[in-house]
Amino acid sequence: MYRPGVIVLQCGADSLAGDRLGCFNLSIDGHAECVRFVKKFNLPLLVTGGGGYTKENVARCWTVETGVLLDTELPNEIPDNEYIKYFSPDHLLRIPNGHMENLNTKSYLSTIKTQVLENLRFIQHAPGVQMQEVPPDFYIPDFDEDEQNPDERMDRHTQDKQIQRDDEYYEGDNDNDHDMDDA
Repeated sequence: MYRPGVIVLQCGADSLAGDRLGCFNLSIDGHAECVRFVKKFNLPLLVTGGGGYTKENVARCWTVETGVLLDTELPNEIPDNEYIKYFSPDHLLRIPNGHMENLNTKSYLSTIKTQVLENLRFIQHAPGVQMQEVPPDFYIPDFDEDEQNPDERMDRHTQDKQIQRDDEYYEGDNDNDHDMDDA
């Protein structure tokens, strides 16, 4: 029912196995598979970073996901660079999976998926909003009093746009618009 025109995908890497604060157990390939799945919708896609508290693994994850977005398979060996010491001892892009036992049964995950999809059926879709030009009353044109025809009458709204407060613009030492070279 809901058909977005664009997707913003925030890829927080705190769900990776071994994250200092996260308590999940995703592999980098599993994380990247989520990006691959969303990319298949073939909609304009803005991908951003997000959480992740083991910086080396965050860098690995976002590198693999950038490869997914560019349809480029990256080698597992990280090439020599000035930051290579952060990826010791193996210097590999993909890290071993976590050692947490997966307590989620297929039946449990299927039940959650069914419930989420059922809940989504009852949510009204967001209305589409067309892009529009900025309304003209936000545009305040410059008026040159000498070029105005005194025989043409202006409406009150246009006249009000031309009024300047006496204390708004001034010359002298307190003028913030003067050149510092003139001081």
